[in-house]
Amino acid sequence: MSAKGNGLLVLNAGSSSIKFGVYAIEDDHTREVANGLIENIGSHDAHAVAKDADGYVLAAYRPTVPDGPYTHQHALADLLRWLGERPDFPAITAVGHRVVHGGTRYAAPVRVDAEVRTALGALVPLAPLHQPHNLAGIDAITELDAALPQVACFDTAFHCTQPALARLFAIPKAYRDEGVQRYGFHGLSYEFVAGHLSQVIGAERAGGKVVIAHLGNGASMCAIEAGRSVASTMGFTAVEGLPMGTRTGALDPGVLLYLIERHGLGPKQLTDFLYKQSGLLGLSGLSNDMRTLLASDDPDARQAVDYFCYRIARELGSLAAALGGLDALVFTGGIGEHAAAVREQVCRRAAWLGVDLDAEANAAGRALISTADSRVVVAVVPTDEEGVIAAHTRRLVSG
Repeated sequence: MSAKGNGLLVLNAGSSSIKFGVYAIEDDHTREVANGLIENIGSHDAHAVAKDADGYVLAAYRPTVPDGPYTHQHALADLLRWLGERPDFPAITAVGHRVVHGGTRYAAPVRVDAEVRTALGALVPLAPLHQPHNLAGIDAITELDAALPQVACFDTAFHCTQPALARLFAIPKAYRDEGVQRYGFHGLSYEFVAGHLSQVIGAERAGGKVVIAHLGNGASMCAIEAGRSVASTMGFTAVEGLPMGTRTGALDPGVLLYLIERHGLGPKQLTDFLYKQSGLLGLSGLSNDMRTLLASDDPDARQAVDYFCYRIARELGSLAAALGGLDALVFTGGIGEHAAAVREQVCRRAAWLGVDLDAEANAAGRALISTADSRVVVAVVPTDEEGVIAAHTRRLVSG
C-alpha cells in the first residue's frame, strides 16, 4: 500500500466536460476526498475546479496547451498530476468510469480490457451522443497509464432485470435482433437510491412496490419491486419519457416525419430538436433551469412547470400499473431533491393512488414528506452515482 493510502478516481466524461471524484479506500468501503469539474474540453478556454468533500475549493485553474485545443487526454494528465502532488490525497490505484450503454451484454460493472473496450465501441450506434465521450475517458487513461486498472459501470445495467415484455417495441424482429429495444438509463442513480431506501422508509416498504423519480436536467422514473427494476420511462435512448431540460421526452414519431417532410430537417437538425431545443427550454422559451422557471411569473414558464409535473403524474400511474400497486414514491436528482413546489404538485396529482403529502415536511425538505396516514409513503433521497461507481470499482479491483 502507498504511504498515502490507496484511492480511486471516478470519471464521468462528456463531450466537453469531465466530472470527477476522488475516493480513499478504507477497509471494505470508500470515502470521498474530493470532487470537481473540468469544462470546455476541446476548446482553447478550458477551466477546472476541485473541491473537498465539504465543498471547499482546493484548486481552480484555466489550463492551456500551446499546440491546439485542450483534449480529454490533456485534462486527465493534468488531473492525475495534480492528484499525485497532493500529499493529503491517496494514491490513485484504479479508475472507475460511468458508461451510458452496456447493451444486452453487460448487466453488471466490468473491468476494462482490450476485448471489453472493443465491445463498448460497438455500442456507439446505440448511444452516439454519449458513448464516444465515455470511451474517450477510458482511452485517455489507457494512453497515460496502461497499467492502471479501469472499471466500466453502466447506466443500463440496473434495468437488465426487467421482464422481456417491458423491453419490447412493436417493430419487426429484424430490428429487435439488432438491439432496438427498451434499455432504460440513470441506472447508477436508481441502484444507489434503492440500496439506501430501507434506511429512510424501512425494509418492508423499500422491498415492496416503489417508484423512484430521478428528476434533473435529465429526468426519468423507474418502477422497482424487491429492489429490482421492473419498468422505466426511458427506452432505447435517453430522450424518451419525461420532458427534460432540453429534451422532448415522449413524442409522437409522426412529429418527426412532419418536420422532415414539411421543414426539410435532416438527422443533425432532428437531433438538435430532440436533445437541445425542446423540453423545459422549448416550452418556456426562457430557460431549461427549473429554479429559473419556478421564480418566473411568465405564463410560459408556469406552463412548462405544470407540464413537467403533469407528465410525471401520468408516468407514475403507468409505472404503478406495471407494478400492480404502489407502496412508495421517492424523489431524487437535482429537481427531485430541491424543488418542493414540483414535489407538491406531483403528490397532489397522485392523491388518487393514496399519496397524502405533509406540506410542512415537504417545504422543509425532510427525508419523509408524506403524512403518517398516507397509504403510499413519499421520501426524498439524495443520489450518489459517483459513490456507486467507486464502490463497484473497489470491489472489482480488490476482488
